[in-house]
Amino acid sequence: MINGEKTIGNPIRWAMVGGGRGSQIGYIHRSSALRDHNFQLVAGAFDIDPERGKDFGMNIHVAPERCYPDYITMFEEENKREDGIQAVSIATPNSTHFEICKAALNAGLHVVCEKPLCFTSEQAKELETLAKKRNRVVGITYGYSGHQAIEQARQMIANGDLGEIRIVNMQFAHGFHSGAVELNNPSTKWRVDPKVAGPSYVLGDLGTHTFYLSEVMMPEMKIKKLMCTRQSFVKSRAPLEDNAYTIMEYDNGAIGTVWSSCVNAGSMHGQKIRVTGSKASIEWWDEQPNQLRYEIQGKPAQILERGMDYLYPEALADDRISGGHTEGLFEAWSNLYSRFAMAMEAFDRGETLNDIWYPGIEAGVEGVRWIENCVRSADNGAVWVEYQ
Repeated sequence: MINGEKTIGNPIRWAMVGGGRGSQIGYIHRSSALRDHNFQLVAGAFDIDPERGKDFGMNIHVAPERCYPDYITMFEEENKREDGIQAVSIATPNSTHFEICKAALNAGLHVVCEKPLCFTSEQAKELETLAKKRNRVVGITYGYSGHQAIEQARQMIANGDLGEIRIVNMQFAHGFHSGAVELNNPSTKWRVDPKVAGPSYVLGDLGTHTFYLSEVMMPEMKIKKLMCTRQSFVKSRAPLEDNAYTIMEYDNGAIGTVWSSCVNAGSMHGQKIRVTGSKASIEWWDEQPNQLRYEIQGKPAQILERGMDYLYPEALADDRISGGHTEGLFEAWSNLYSRFAMAMEAFDRGETLNDIWYPGIEAGVEGVRWIENCVRSADNGAVWVEYQ
């Protein structure tokens, strides 16, 4: 159980690039990183507008001299300080991730990066090689994977509770962009611009989240080939898609599907994963994140509740309050940031953590790889492609 007592020796001196005033995601980064006293926010380059960024930083109690106009200046100046930063989180538009992450690694910093890590597999492999060379952690914020129910699902599958895995149905399909909301919403506008968002919209922005949940639950299953079709129902978004279907064949003979969409009109969030085995199935829905549905063939369906003693110990280790109380996305992100902190401290000691998982550089590389294969299939007429 997590109760806020320290899990590392000293808080990690931490900064942010982006995530300033008006950011959709900056606040959850800060709330989650600071919750368990594993990180201390001491610096930032919070905004492309230096004055606005400095004003914002001062309003969240960062010293004015450590509110920098850009990340390059921050890395250079912090490197001169005995109390300089040790880690940085990147909460900026997609097109900037590669260069900022590369610069941070070259500055000897641990990194937590928004997804996608970058645009191409070549870039992703370059970052992976650099992270290993510098012995630095690169964490990817697949925040939903920090929910307790995901760890329970992982343990159930590993223990054989479901039998042989046959089918994995995934979706992240909300309806908030059923119309051209980007015309009046700057935070959406860049997501449908290929120069800023990259080669995909909903595949990268939504589909990779639920795809990573499947990787956490079934780490041994590998994709052999896939087929993807994608559409731009709001025509001005082309060539980027606002809806996509992906079918995957795994190396164990299982089949998987991912529905990625922002035009599922009426849906609030619509992120679900259902794993079907030869004996039983489990299903998780992020709008009811504290429950995991467990269906054994021939028996009544069961609802496994967060925080209860019948869960596997590995799931209960992520518990923050007793069963019956709800936990949400902030707790899930906090669980990931706690894992990032433990990994960073271990790397600083020249060790690696083998007893916990977290979405690291390999997850970032795989996310980029999955998007590339989906786009390659879709743009060649929705054909089957070998997974490369």
